[in-house]
Amino acid sequence: QVQLVESGGGLVQAGGSLRLSCAASGSIFSINAMGWYRQAPGGPRKLVASIISVGTTNYAEAVKGRFSISRDVAKNTVYLQMNRLKPEDTAIYYCATNHNTPWGERDYWGEGTLVTVSS
Repeated sequence: QVQLVESGGGLVQAGGSLRLSCAASGSIFSINAMGWYRQAPGGPRKLVASIISVGTTNYAEAVKGRFSISRDVAKNTVYLQMNRLKPEDTAIYYCATNHNTPWGERDYWGEGTLVTVSS
């Protein structure tokens, strides 16, 4: 099993910054991709940003130019630097990872961390 532990959420004023971290631990064989999703109250869970093993990144249009995803391979940790935050960024942010295992590909999710942006 793989455990994902997120940190870094909180309350920030519009225009401010936060940095989320997500550390994977447990039976890690090979990580294909790591990413962040978010779910606003009453809304669906949506992809925010992702990074694959070779370092290629992908961002939702709503966060391009403001958010940056990075990864520390040695620490099995993914980060999300969020700048120029807006009230509409308020959501629970979930870390997700995709792994190759001897039993096939597996996806894992963190518990989520709340980000609240006040206007």
